[in-house]
Amino acid sequence: MRAIFLDYATVSFNGDLDLAPLRRVLPDLETRDHTAQDEVAARIAGAEVVMVNKLRITRDIMRATPSLKLIALSATGTNNVDLVAAREHGVAVCNLRDYCTASVVQHVFGVLLFLTHKLREYDAQVRSGAWQRREQFCLLDYPIRELMGRKFGIVGYGALGKGVAAVAHAFGMQVLVANRPGGTRGPGRLDLDELLPQVDVLSLHCPLSPATQGMIAAPQLAKMKSDAVLINTARGALVDPQALADALRAGRLGGAAIDVLSQEPPVDGNPLLEDDIPNLLVTPHIAWAARESRQRSLDEIAANIEDFRRGGRRGRVD
Repeated sequence: MRAIFLDYATVSFNGDLDLAPLRRVLPDLETRDHTAQDEVAARIAGAEVVMVNKLRITRDIMRATPSLKLIALSATGTNNVDLVAAREHGVAVCNLRDYCTASVVQHVFGVLLFLTHKLREYDAQVRSGAWQRREQFCLLDYPIRELMGRKFGIVGYGALGKGVAAVAHAFGMQVLVANRPGGTRGPGRLDLDELLPQVDVLSLHCPLSPATQGMIAAPQLAKMKSDAVLINTARGALVDPQALADALRAGRLGGAAIDVLSQEPPVDGNPLLEDDIPNLLVTPHIAWAARESRQRSLDEIAANIEDFRRGGRRGRVD
């Protein structure tokens, strides 16, 4: 069975993961650290199993690869695969679920504490000698606020959202869950427009879809408290970057931590990459990337493929 992992370097850095679980299932597995999008069809010619993270598997690629039986995603998101075409061509698609929750939860609260405890600002004061020149034992130039008693809003209440909620509760925060745009309304949940004015923190954990694209734009940001914090570890296109940059510059939002952009890497630039935006932290899509989570992704892919070969539907998205 010919199998290839097209963009293995998006999961493993300098060989830091154990490929043994995958090689037990696919002894002849071929791994490519990187594949250009226009090379995909040629690279997978004759393959029955294709593993991929972010490269697009389109209808044309499937049509050109009649041998293809399974696309095994090393991620949760499926927007890079034409699922309609996969069904039409009889190609199974599996994704990963709940493999990086611990890492994402750590990231959410790491960036939240970074912003609310003003760690960047106080570190800069120490490095500049400001502390050394003061007469008292501490600096109080930047107000710090406690999380206890604050309201934590969540959009997307799957495994990630629930994991974040558990830690928010541990900090003594009140958790409010939004009805995801385009999703099923849930009991006890609030419509987004009702939730936004109440929350001190808004954390996004929902998939990208036509209903959620741009769901946090200028009108939504205007509804939020001026000292609220926005955290996006889901998909970049959920947030209008120019609207967010404008709100932060104008002091209409307390801060933001953005781990995802609509184009990655952002070779064409992005309004959030300008260097004059206050209270903004941008990281390169690494909320999920603890080594344990990345290893778990390989283990889960192997389990999905093994189950598929037995005729099962583990991890199937169709």
